[in-house]
Amino acid sequence: MSRLKRFLSGLVVALIIGFAFLLGWVQLPYYSLGPGPARDVEPLIQVTGHQEFPSPGQLIMTTVRFHTVSVLGALIAWLDPHQAVVSEHVLYPPGESADQETQRALSQMDQSKIDATYVVLRRLAGYPKAHGDGALIEFVYPGCPAEGTLFSGDVIHAINGSPVHSQNEAAAALDAAPVHAPITFQVEAAGETHDVHVTRGHCPGTDRPLVGINLIDQFPFDVQISSGDVGGPSAGLMWALGLYDLLTPGDLTGGRTVAGTGTIDTRGRVGPIGGIEDKVVGAQREGADLFLVPADNMKDLQGVDTGDMRLVSVATFQDALDALGTAPV
Repeated sequence: MSRLKRFLSGLVVALIIGFAFLLGWVQLPYYSLGPGPARDVEPLIQVTGHQEFPSPGQLIMTTVRFHTVSVLGALIAWLDPHQAVVSEHVLYPPGESADQETQRALSQMDQSKIDATYVVLRRLAGYPKAHGDGALIEFVYPGCPAEGTLFSGDVIHAINGSPVHSQNEAAAALDAAPVHAPITFQVEAAGETHDVHVTRGHCPGTDRPLVGINLIDQFPFDVQISSGDVGGPSAGLMWALGLYDLLTPGDLTGGRTVAGTGTIDTRGRVGPIGGIEDKVVGAQREGADLFLVPADNMKDLQGVDTGDMRLVSVATFQDALDALGTAPV
């Protein structure tokens, strides 16, 4: 082979390798979006201080997965009927970084666990009349002084040195604190107690200086829910059903595989979520017999083929219990 032919052959190989590198490794400012892992919620819930009644049936929470793609990854996702390729602006609000979105999603997940527990214990454990010691942070309002300092799930045990045994005591202590002076919160988080200092200030939508937290009474016994790296508020309904099933005799599912999604608030209202079609696909892959759909999402599933899996519209936690054949409590 002549020197020129060897050179041209080497050049072609180099170009092929370079092109393959471009296709497979260079990341684009786009994401593949599709069905994520589905998980049985009851094994993820641990209760201390109350009798448990484990069930053989499955209550499945469904998720959506997204990640950055290369040129080749984008092509593969584009060819997959259950994947979509979207720009980062679809996933992240303007001006929000990926790290900020992750933190926000994890905070939303923490709140969904608290709200689910609130709904169930109010039905089954005489809560909030019967409650534990301290005040529990249910929600931290975005853009307020407490954001990034106090978090959903923190338990306040003292404010400016005064012990706090309930939500009402916490509210009274906050009212007594000077408006423009730093407030010292003694909080318990992840089993550790430490002091946090917050000064009232601006919150979006109000001119009154605020800390920016919503408090509820601490739960009467310990409920731990493990969500791993899954974020967002959409597992709230399934957390509530899983905890309810764990704390009551019998099997809420009747031996079926029940999947579902939906936010939940402290009044037991079920709210709509994004990615509903992807979550339906995830439920079908798990062999779900029925899928609990937030009432406001039903219109998004018109014409979607769910095979043998039945869709059930729910607007409240009670709707979900009724759908599973449970009498009102």
